[in-house]
Amino acid sequence: MADKINCWEFKKCGRQPGGPRAAELGVCEAARTAGAGFNGGVGAGRICWAVAGTLCGGKVQGTFAQKVTNCMACEFYLAVKKEEGTAFRLLPS
Repeated sequence: MADKINCWEFKKCGRQPGGPRAAELGVCEAARTAGAGFNGGVGAGRICWAVAGTLCGGKVQGTFAQKVTNCMACEFYLAVKKEEGTAFRLLPS
């Protein structure tokens, strides 16, 4: 099975630790969230919609409740949901 990609790899935002845009924009909260690993990702890299402070469309997003509608239409969210099937996690438990 191929390695599962994280949001920063899929979106090519460069905000992962050591990424090309991390110094300019800061390390993304999804990449810095330690120990999450949900949906087979690194940190919160495959559950980024549940993390406050991520970037989308060049703008910092708010809490899960504030951004969930936009996230559910995101191509990365839809790809993770399809890949994970019945094991998909919308939120950490």
